[in-house]
Amino acid sequence: MTEKTRAPPRSTLTLDTVNGDLEIGEYALVKGTTAQAKVNVHGTVYCEGHGTFECSLSAENLEAEDTVTVHGDLEIHDSVEVENGSLEVYGNMTAKNVDVDRSLHVSKDLTADEVEVGGSLKVEGNTKAEDIEAGGTFESNGEVTSETLEVGGTLTVKSKADVKSLEVGGTAKLTGGSIREIDVGGAFESNGPLEFESIDVGGTVRLSGKNKGGDIEVGGTLTAKGDLEFEDIEVGGTVEITGIAQGRGMEVGGKVDIDGSLKLSGTLEVGGRVDVSGEIATQNIEVGGALRARKAEAEQRVEVGGSITTGEGVTARFLEIGRRGEVHGPIRADEVIIGREARVETVYGKHILLRSGAEADNLYGHNVTIESHCNVHGEVQYTDELKLGENVSLNKPPQKVADLPA
Repeated sequence: MTEKTRAPPRSTLTLDTVNGDLEIGEYALVKGTTAQAKVNVHGTVYCEGHGTFECSLSAENLEAEDTVTVHGDLEIHDSVEVENGSLEVYGNMTAKNVDVDRSLHVSKDLTADEVEVGGSLKVEGNTKAEDIEAGGTFESNGEVTSETLEVGGTLTVKSKADVKSLEVGGTAKLTGGSIREIDVGGAFESNGPLEFESIDVGGTVRLSGKNKGGDIEVGGTLTAKGDLEFEDIEVGGTVEITGIAQGRGMEVGGKVDIDGSLKLSGTLEVGGRVDVSGEIATQNIEVGGALRARKAEAEQRVEVGGSITTGEGVTARFLEIGRRGEVHGPIRADEVIIGREARVETVYGKHILLRSGAEADNLYGHNVTIESHCNVHGEVQYTDELKLGENVSLNKPPQKVADLPA
């Protein structure tokens, strides 16, 4: 038969070792034989409610029906279960399985296999567990290491995190680290370098430092203060990057602002405006509004509905500017289509088409077609064929040449 030791309600009990179970009545106080002592229980500790340990505690299991406070380290070899209450540990805490209905507060490090807290979880040191689940909030001042981390409300990690799967219903704020999968319903913020495989956030994402990862999907705004390396970006609102952006593809519903360069192996597709202080190098560019960069190069196509502004020009195999669009800077492409009533400067191409009412400064192409009511204020040079529509205004007579200027 298992030996049992009991502390009556509202009593004070001084212990060293219990060779069996320990029962603690309501508002009972347990002390060690010395100020720094640890009470060793070779069984299960049962707390009826509001139990306090003025010592460190070691036991096989801890079961409680209300709040328990440990003024020292808590070492549980198997499981901790607190029903209808909270657990406060003013030291380190170790256990295999932790299940607390309301809140868990650990003033130093927390180490466990599984941690489940119905309300709030706060760890002032480091946290290490395979699975962590908090229904309300989780705040950690130290590093967090886990396989899965699930928080219903708010997550705050004031140091690095090493997590395979992160799922937060509200907001998550970290200080960098390595997270394989990030799924946040509201806002996600990392204030340090972050490595990731995927980010899926319903609201906003804010990154700082040098970040490297895979796919990013954001419903609202993506902001990165530093370099960002990725696979594919899909953002419903705006993208702001103050550094070098490099990846496969970018699809943005609103606008893109990059204070640096942008390099993509795939397509840049933006519904609104693109503003890049450096160079753009990609395979395709599709912009509904305006495109501005020091230089824009696309291996295949450039299609812009509004305007293109570059210092060193835009280069592609195929380029089309929409109706009433404007291009500031030279155009170099195999095939160029200038929309109706659009305005461009100098164009170099194999096939150049100015639709009705368009204006250009200079045209240099192999085959040039100028539709009716177009104006060319400078030169028209061609090597093969020139087609002119009605009421075309040319400032200089067109020239058929053997070679076009570079």
